[in-house]
Amino acid sequence: MKETTIPTAQPRPVADSQSEMTELVLPNDTNTLGNLLGGRLMHFIDLVGAMAAYRHSRANVVTASMEHIDFIAPVHVGDLLILKASVNRAFQTSMDIGVKVWVENAMAGTRRHVSSAYLTFVAVDANGRRLPVPPLETQGADELRRYEDAGRRRKQREQERERKRQNQTAREAQERVTV
Repeated sequence: MKETTIPTAQPRPVADSQSEMTELVLPNDTNTLGNLLGGRLMHFIDLVGAMAAYRHSRANVVTASMEHIDFIAPVHVGDLLILKASVNRAFQTSMDIGVKVWVENAMAGTRRHVSSAYLTFVAVDANGRRLPVPPLETQGADELRRYEDAGRRRKQREQERERKRQNQTAREAQERVTV
């Protein structure tokens, strides 16, 4: 049986896990209007987010959720996509990752923000069991703000899960009464 290595508990700075990737938008990536498909952009966001989570945890990671995504502006054939990801907060076994996407017009030398997303990744061993992740060391006001925002998003997710659980329990009770 393969031995699982537990990551060190030493805090890691945000900068150590920041990840960036660049993609050229090709015709196969677009719809009939020549705009990048939303699902293709989500794929790129998932990849760069996973890179940041992998770097922070130094373990295999799986996507637990893509919490929020904003499609701000269209992306066209020939555009260069620049995706940057950072760990916003590390919890016991999961990480909140922020991804920001820009389009660069290489001919004009301009960049514009086109998308932002928040994802949650979980560190796992080879058997899919959760692994602890190191704490995150924030530096500066911006990293601290993102850290605190991640805590609020987590609290909202927990409240939503509880609301759904209560609704499910109520539906099941109602079904037993009507049967």
